[in-house]
Amino acid sequence: MGSVSMQSIWKTSAALADGREIIYFNESPGLGRELAPDTRPLPQRPPGPPLPVGSAESGIRWDPLAGEWVVIAAARQDRTFLPPADQCPLDPSAPGRPSEIPASSYDVVVFENRFPSLSEPLGRCEVVCFTSDHYASFAQLTPARVRTVFEAWADRTQELSALPGTEQVYCFENRGEEIGVTLSHPHGQIYAFPFVTPRTERMVAQARGYNGANLFDDLVAAELRAGVRIVTRNEHWIVFVPESARWPYEVRIFPTARVPDLPSVGEAARESFGPLYLDVLRRFDALFDRPAPYIAAWHQAPVRDEATRRQFAAHLQVLSVRRAAGKLKYLAGTESGMGVWINDIVPEEAAQRLREA
Repeated sequence: MGSVSMQSIWKTSAALADGREIIYFNESPGLGRELAPDTRPLPQRPPGPPLPVGSAESGIRWDPLAGEWVVIAAARQDRTFLPPADQCPLDPSAPGRPSEIPASSYDVVVFENRFPSLSEPLGRCEVVCFTSDHYASFAQLTPARVRTVFEAWADRTQELSALPGTEQVYCFENRGEEIGVTLSHPHGQIYAFPFVTPRTERMVAQARGYNGANLFDDLVAAELRAGVRIVTRNEHWIVFVPESARWPYEVRIFPTARVPDLPSVGEAARESFGPLYLDVLRRFDALFDRPAPYIAAWHQAPVRDEATRRQFAAHLQVLSVRRAAGKLKYLAGTESGMGVWINDIVPEEAAQRLREA
């Protein structure tokens, strides 16, 4: 159990009944949330080494044809699935209703997933709750709360990157049942992967083979020159629809100063991120006058390759599967079978609609 102060955020930590770590990111000091006991009779996590690579049960397996790792996580079949609001495990605990968060209130909280896809030392999975308000959404947070979430992302990226087996840290949010969300409470996740993900490997390979000074810098500069796909920007962040967007509505959010990961983002950029990001999410919601199902995915540099880290540009990708009112984009034969994407919306038109939303 401990407490750490960073900027105007106070970080405290404790252990849940089964030994998992829980970390509170408090917007005021001395709240004592870490002192709240977890009263649930949870079994302790089994001790011993992890399942080996290629295990008959869970673990990671190598696909020799694709040259990619695949995670097998059979225990996740038993995870909580669309519970009623009064049984949400991400709400604060209340008398007679203990949850995953023992405290009776919280600002932002992170804890080890009870049903992880990966577990140490072959990775780690954490849940990030953005607010104790079960009926809110990220787009309804205040800029100050977004700053707290950003500090949690940066802190966990730094801490998880320091674990011996971590090769990449991935912070993301899934929103909406259309995406496959099984808990409606506003939350995201953080994965510490024991390998560099295929998407990042391809990005790194493209950057290494690029003939110019830096692929990421030149990509952003080209979008600024073209102008037609820019959705919004401020002094520290640029939001644009990619020229080759795969999803009907998709944006990339780059900091104007290239950094490899979230811990490297400067103070001014952290402060200005919230207002800009909230504006982006509200534009997505306004497209069809209903909450947008989306994935928000932070792309960060691999942890251990210093040459790559000097080249890489951390950025946020936000994509929605909704292509029209009442219509979703499904990954069908070409996308799922061959990896060839077909987009029904011209990226320049998508950018214009987002600007006007």
